[in-house]
Amino acid sequence: MTKANRDHDLIRHNVRSKYKEVAVKSIPLSSCCSTGTPPAESQAENQTESCCATPADFDAISAKLGYSGEELSAVPEGANLGLGCGNPQAIAALKPGETVLDLGSGGGFDCFLASRQVGAAGRVIGVDMTPEMVTRARRNAEKGNFSNTSFRLGEIEHLPVGDSAVDVIISNCVINLSPDKQQVFREAFRVLKPGGRLAVSDIVTTAELPEEIRNDINDLHSGCISGASSIEDVERLLQNSGFTGISIEPKDQSKAFIKDWVPGAAIDRYIVSAVIQAVKPSGADN
Repeated sequence: MTKANRDHDLIRHNVRSKYKEVAVKSIPLSSCCSTGTPPAESQAENQTESCCATPADFDAISAKLGYSGEELSAVPEGANLGLGCGNPQAIAALKPGETVLDLGSGGGFDCFLASRQVGAAGRVIGVDMTPEMVTRARRNAEKGNFSNTSFRLGEIEHLPVGDSAVDVIISNCVINLSPDKQQVFREAFRVLKPGGRLAVSDIVTTAELPEEIRNDINDLHSGCISGASSIEDVERLLQNSGFTGISIEPKDQSKAFIKDWVPGAAIDRYIVSAVIQAVKPSGADN
């Protein structure tokens, strides 16, 4: 095994472990329980009290990401885990009867919102590589009676979905976690129907990351920071995969919540949330 492959496996292991903790304990990824880097003064406190989050805490986080109160109240309790860096529902323009695929579906939050938009004639598929997240999402689907929504265990680099099977791909701050983003976009292109579209919220870099941040493949990678790519690189990866109609729109207002991800590190100087859209050409093969 090459060093690159070992690093990729280590990154996947670290990410899976972090999100397992989120799924099982229902804690925000940016909390002192999950990052492993709490402020010194908080280490002496009772972390059980300081780190436990309520549904209201997660709703407050998601409201900052652009979700409406109506959206937040429309999903089963336990589906919203306060994850993400935007609201892909706002850009996907989903239509009744469409088949939607969510890359890195977590507890099912965005899937359940998509389910309402595509209706009974539509279908929503969530893919996540963390077994505990898939289990949680399936329980939430049953609890909320989302019969047009299913969840599959798998990596976004190797999607458990057939060729030309979906109309729309959504994702919320997940592709940056992959150590092989080119393969992610190739897979996205493969499973989209000709004319299908990609509508993603994700993190991109606006300046070169400091070496100590870039080389952190544990906490800062799992926290959607050190794995981010530049706008130019994301555009190139999409083009190489065959996509057209590529649009990458940075959201400067996202710096307001990004700066709190690592207090005191000023990471908002280097990364920003972006709306990423692209289309698989109508006449394209896989």
